Amino acid sequence: MTRTFLAAWLLVLALAAPTVAAPGFDARYLQVRWEIVENNYQGKTQFLSAFTFTNTGKTDFPREGWTLYFNFIRTPIAGTTTGGVNVERLNGDLFRLTPQTDFAGLPAGKSLRVEFMAHDWVINYTDAPAGLYLVWQDAPAVGVPVTNYTILPSTEPRQYNRFEADKIGLITPQVLYEQNKLYHDVPTQQQVPIFPTPVSYRGGQGTFILTPQVPIQADAAFKREANYLAGELATLLGKRPLLSAATGGTARIVLQQKAMPKEAYTLDVKSAEITITAGSANGIFYGIQSLKTLIPPTAWAAPANVIRIPETMVQDAPRFGHRAFFIDVCRNFQEKKEILKLLDLMALYKLNVLHFHLTEDEGWRLEIPGLPELTEIGARRGHTVTGEDYLQPSFGSGPDVNGRIGSGHYTRADYIEILKYATERHIEVIPELETPGHARAAVVAMNVRYKRLQKEGRRDEAARYLLSDPEDASEYHSVQGWTDNVINVAMPSTYTFLEKVTDELVAMYKEAGAPLKTVHYGGDEVPAGVWEKSPAVKKLMAAEPAIKTTNDLWYYFYGKVSRMAAGKGLYMYGWEEIAMRKTQLDGNPQYIPNPDFVQKGFQVDVWNNALGWGAEDLAYRLANAGYKVVLSCVSNMYFDMSVYKAFDEPGYYWGAFVDVDKLFYFIPYDYFKNAKEDRLGNPLDRSIFMGKERLTDYGKSNVVGIQGLIWSETVRGPEQLEYKILPKMLGLAERAWAADPAWATEKDPARSEALYADAWSSFATTVGTRELPRLDYYAGGFQYRIPSPGATVVDGKVALNQQLPGFTLRYTTDGTEPTVKSPVYTAPIAAKGDIKIKAFNTRGRAGKTSTVKNP
Repeated sequence: MTRTFLAAWLLVLALAAPTVAAPGFDARYLQVRWEIVENNYQGKTQFLSAFTFTNTGKTDFPREGWTLYFNFIRTPIAGTTTGGVNVERLNGDLFRLTPQTDFAGLPAGKSLRVEFMAHDWVINYTDAPAGLYLVWQDAPAVGVPVTNYTILPSTEPRQYNRFEADKIGLITPQVLYEQNKLYHDVPTQQQVPIFPTPVSYRGGQGTFILTPQVPIQADAAFKREANYLAGELATLLGKRPLLSAATGGTARIVLQQKAMPKEAYTLDVKSAEITITAGSANGIFYGIQSLKTLIPPTAWAAPANVIRIPETMVQDAPRFGHRAFFIDVCRNFQEKKEILKLLDLMALYKLNVLHFHLTEDEGWRLEIPGLPELTEIGARRGHTVTGEDYLQPSFGSGPDVNGRIGSGHYTRADYIEILKYATERHIEVIPELETPGHARAAVVAMNVRYKRLQKEGRRDEAARYLLSDPEDASEYHSVQGWTDNVINVAMPSTYTFLEKVTDELVAMYKEAGAPLKTVHYGGDEVPAGVWEKSPAVKKLMAAEPAIKTTNDLWYYFYGKVSRMAAGKGLYMYGWEEIAMRKTQLDGNPQYIPNPDFVQKGFQVDVWNNALGWGAEDLAYRLANAGYKVVLSCVSNMYFDMSVYKAFDEPGYYWGAFVDVDKLFYFIPYDYFKNAKEDRLGNPLDRSIFMGKERLTDYGKSNVVGIQGLIWSETVRGPEQLEYKILPKMLGLAERAWAADPAWATEKDPARSEALYADAWSSFATTVGTRELPRLDYYAGGFQYRIPSPGATVVDGKVALNQQLPGFTLRYTTDGTEPTVKSPVYTAPIAAKGDIKIKAFNTRGRAGKTSTVKNP
């Protein structure tokens, strides 16, 4: 579908029908409920769900003249809607429900059930339709939110089992209890108080007394780090320590330079002096972070005059040089203050790369001087008649263009501030410009610019940054349902646009004094059918005999982009597809590492190792072929994946269920070995690894690091972001920094399993009793996920346990919700009936309620 036709079609949809007088109906009195009726409906990969509409007002809901819009991640099946209405997709994840000729309206006090079928399956509440709003026909530009909306929980197997052979039921307290039994208490003397785990640690007997009077003495190379440390200690002590060159006999903190590997350091805490030694500012900074994790967690709750730090000797260096966290702020936006807070969190745990996903189908989040449409149009979402004043609602962002999750961007000044903040914390910020797919925000914005300048008679200027061919009649649907989200790589204006944006990025980094080594140019999920009917493509193919099919445009595009980037001193970085070539084997499609780009210094994020999809070894194949690889595996590293199968546990689950243990037990050089579940959460059939390519020693040299990722389709606001990333980020930090643990290299399976249980127990103790209590207050405090307790009945009493120790378990026996005043669990509970349990952190914040019945 062409972009011109799409815009015209949207306008026709809004305006073509005869005008109907505005009904005297208040949308607040429309109650809407949605429920999953049945997965595997009619024995097929489809499900049946239902809306129930109830008119709670005193005025009838009209039989015509209205449209209900909503976002939905599944695709309804045409012709299956009941109740006299119809559901259809507009574009992306935006659908509309409209009355048909036989719709009789909804009288006051009455209800109407509307069922419809859709492809695939649904499990949790984040699968549900979201962002519902009404539009009356006489006011087509106004969206009225439906605020009385409830998602009914699934309670029966037909609602939560995805297919007939789905063996994984909803998680229960009893299941959690069995899982939590892997943990065992770790004696205090065996705990390492530095996190992530250092190369070597030795404790002492004495204590260093930290007071506001303790000065910081730093070699000239570490003045910036000394200032940073003084600021951190001011938070703890209520007063900023002095920076001093004195070498007298008083207690002091010394930052000294000595020839060492770039990120290595030593931390030596004695009763009279703390000394951090490193060969670089990076190493000194990481030594400071280790000192901070050595400080008791309670110290972050309020300033104190005295802090006691145990004697310690640490020698340390990271395993990987690229320790990354990826954040998508496009699907749903995060404000600058949350990004700064995220950088503080990353710095504490020695992560050194922020992969900043700034452009997408659903949002362009960075101001680019000279191209105001990118943020005026592409950074705003709301109900739109023409589709050209801003982007349509997505992922439940609703009709209000001023909504905080759908709309928002970073000004140039904001971004420079973020860069300076990151640089001070030794974090490299890699901006991502998603191309050529996942680019709808940019495509739409540049179309608007094109039309505006065309009307002004400035035709040459209008076409300068155009990203789509106005005459392109190609038809396609992206994975997310978009029909107009791919940049046309045959147009010279595409490369003018990319160079313009890249140049502006280079200028921002230069002004911020921040390093810019690469720009991530995307490369993810370009759908079949794209470019097939583009006159611009046909013209290019006539001029370039090497381009025989649209597949060849891929190599043409990334060849040109990589040369442009290299001319600016940047190496090429993208998703795994930029390193792949489509070919055939015995007449069947085959996808292989592209030999053309191996020697070009390409670096790729490899996400697709979904266990059971067939590409489990893709990361290893690319590394063995010579590409620089960042392990970004969906099986273990996608923080937006739901923790487990539960209706009230948010997140997607198409690639895996991912809890903190999935990150902890990831073995970077042999993730086949410790894989336990397939992508559906079932016990893994290890035959899927037969014939798969393992990582060679040469391939290991090309694995530059690992990356945790948070895509934001299901993340609405900073609280949900923090819930999703913590405590998972602690598993990422451990695996990115620490050396391979003994269990990862042990060849005997039984011995490896025993070693893993010990290692997990030590890690869980550190996370639960030290790091999460620290994060209750650090950087203002984080709204991390509090794991639900496990519970089971043993000998007529309810026994409880935890995934992570350190939380206070409270319970009730009278049916009420546990509060901070409820009894504390200390021994199995003898009371009969429903026992409700919650875990509380040091600030009195609780996780979800678990209920177990004691008959």
